[in-house]
Amino acid sequence: MIVVMKLDASSQEVDAVKSRLENLGFKIHPIQGVKRLVLGAVGDRKVANSLNLESFPGVEKVMLIMKPYKMVSREAKEENTIVKVGNVEIGGSKVVSMCGPCAVENEEQMIQIARAVKEAGGHILRGGAFKPRTSPYAFQGLEEEGLKMLARAREETGLPVVTEVINTQDVELVAEYADMLQIGSRNMQNYSLLKAVGMTGKPVLLKRGLSATMEEWLMSAEYILAEKNYNVVLCERGIRTFETYTRNTLDISAVPLIKSLSHLPVVVDPSHATGNWKLVAPLAKASVAAGADGLLIEAHPNPPEALCDGEQSLSPRNLQRLLADLKPFLKAVGRG
Repeated sequence: MIVVMKLDASSQEVDAVKSRLENLGFKIHPIQGVKRLVLGAVGDRKVANSLNLESFPGVEKVMLIMKPYKMVSREAKEENTIVKVGNVEIGGSKVVSMCGPCAVENEEQMIQIARAVKEAGGHILRGGAFKPRTSPYAFQGLEEEGLKMLARAREETGLPVVTEVINTQDVELVAEYADMLQIGSRNMQNYSLLKAVGMTGKPVLLKRGLSATMEEWLMSAEYILAEKNYNVVLCERGIRTFETYTRNTLDISAVPLIKSLSHLPVVVDPSHATGNWKLVAPLAKASVAAGADGLLIEAHPNPPEALCDGEQSLSPRNLQRLLADLKPFLKAVGRG
């Protein structure tokens, strides 16, 4: 349920409500809106129904949240959440571009592409140091050495870094280097990992599972918010269908639908959705038109020589062209 406090509620009145709920076993999630404070309370619904919190001084009204995902829901928070990664805001008036290679290969490659992303107007640098692959014989990433290279690229360009974490034992290490932690589609329902990244307090980029429903996706985000980490960005990256001409099928309807259900920002990964660099630009434009708050785009200094996913990666020239071509689309939807 959510407890809406009055505009003039004192800190003592707020504390009294929180204390009452906590004594009954509720977890409290304060949500500070533009005008007033809302207390999200997650606990036993039977107990919630029997409470008379509206009689407490400072309480304006109490509402039950009907959705199974409590803190992620628009019922808990009507305003859009803005997640800050370094000095970049996701979910605000600007559409954020997060660009870089599938995998960190060497320092020269990372510095080169980081400069290209910066020059093209990108906002966040992406790159994988830990790479979960379908084949155990494929390149698995440089691990901590790759994280160090990402950190050096950040020092070189000033771009904040997002990178994937795949194991609970690596969370602390990755959080030491990265500005944002990515949970890949294979780990969307790895609940131990979701709890671990939630406890870091770092911004989290949560990709949709390859066969996940909207509700399953939002429930996974709920695991992170339940750890009182509200800095979550959802990423639609395509789902598995019967179609074989593309790597996955981009569910463009997920953008407006999720934004109607949840206050969290939504970004789109047209690279993994298609597996074909020629389709990245048109789907990036469609994503912006659908209301996406950002784009996750794979880019490589020399895609034909990439150790993984070169076929879906943009060259620096094509990245620059795409981000330039997006400008009229951004202006048309009022986010230019």
